[in-house]
Amino acid sequence: MKTFKSNPISLTSRAMNSVRRTQMMGQGMTEYIVVLALVVVAAIGVYSFFGKTVRTQMAGVAKEISGQSAQQEISQAEQAANAASTTANQDYGLANYDDATNSGN
Repeated sequence: MKTFKSNPISLTSRAMNSVRRTQMMGQGMTEYIVVLALVVVAAIGVYSFFGKTVRTQMAGVAKEISGQSAQQEISQAEQAANAASTTANQDYGLANYDDATNSGN
């Protein structure tokens, strides 16, 4: 029976390479999660700013596709856009920031 002698330095080197690969994979996953979190926060911000307008426009599209008139949804979308524009044009600071966030637009 032959016995193979392994070099302890070689084994340590292989183990370290394995650890490095695992750390690199973990770093890649962490970066992916951070980027994903930023995209989600941005999407929530956009939806909260344009939410009511987008919902009423999509309701109008759904009605038009089904063959119904969407005039009511179109006018609601215009009203929501005008209200959002009015809210966006006002100056807000830390003292009255809640007025903008609770305005429902």
